[in-house]
Amino acid sequence: MFAVIKTGGKQYSVSADDVITVMALPGEPGDAVAFDEVLLVSGEAGATFGAPFVAGASVAAEIVEQKRGPKAIAFKKRRRQNSKRKRGHRQDLTVVKIVGLPGAA
Repeated sequence: MFAVIKTGGKQYSVSADDVITVMALPGEPGDAVAFDEVLLVSGEAGATFGAPFVAGASVAAEIVEQKRGPKAIAFKKRRRQNSKRKRGHRQDLTVVKIVGLPGAA
């Protein structure tokens, strides 16, 4: 059994006990999170597709940790003009563990 959820502008295929990394969510480690934007639920009875979301479906998860992603460096250099710019960025991320799926016993 698995589901496809949407969070942070991205889609994730999840099943029970999966650990995924998503864009930053508010909360502390141990807090419960519910993903209400469920696009697809698949199980023994077949697949249920949403238009755009499955009505009444929600995926329960627990926050494992708040962390930051790897540093991405944007470096621009204009040759022979003694001009350059170096900027770094680290994205805030949240690691969550999927606890419950819709329709799971």
